[in-house]
Amino acid sequence: MLFDALGTLIELEDPWNALAREMAVRGAPLSLDDARRALTAEMAYYRAHHHEAVDERSLESLRDRCAVVLRDALPPPASNLPLTQVRAALLSGLRFRAFADAAPTLGALRAAGHALAIVSNWDVSLHGVLEATGLAGLVDVVVTSAQEGVGKPDPAIFRIALERLGGLAAVEAAHVGDDLESDVRGARAAGIAAILIDRAAPAGEPPAAGVRVVRSLQELLG
Repeated sequence: MLFDALGTLIELEDPWNALAREMAVRGAPLSLDDARRALTAEMAYYRAHHHEAVDERSLESLRDRCAVVLRDALPPPASNLPLTQVRAALLSGLRFRAFADAAPTLGALRAAGHALAIVSNWDVSLHGVLEATGLAGLVDVVVTSAQEGVGKPDPAIFRIALERLGGLAAVEAAHVGDDLESDVRGARAAGIAAILIDRAAPAGEPPAAGVRVVRSLQELLG
């Protein structure tokens, strides 16, 4: 079984409040609106360039550039802070946590004999995030778009995961993710059954685009 990472197994804690808090600690108070605007600019830059962070050196370079984008989008006095402090505030404010149902579900699936992979549009730092959230030891394979040079919804990244799971056939696999385009359509293009996780979906809501919808990962165990 294949899983998406962000929005499926892990979530980003409130980044707006986190950035405002980190800036306040550094003597540069910031409103939530200003934090949101600045982080939105930084996140857009990251999404456009995350594939460049294929190792630790290139990851550090990307983080430096993201810090510049963030600083340029901040109002004074935050924009007047040294770049090293802006970078530190950015990284300190980016905190990930596993969804409560992630570890129990992965553990149960592994105990039942399933081979598990994470397929994510992420840079090389995903490995560290999985370690920090306690999920790294619960999966067999982690495939990131940055390291492979291809991202979802391209079916190639799903096929890479299947190959690393011992040459698993597409018809033997299922992919769970929270995005219709990258996860559902991408998996289907690779011939893999797709399951959409929508934690906010009302009970009994009809399937989206004919795909199975679950509101919790634990529904996969039923």
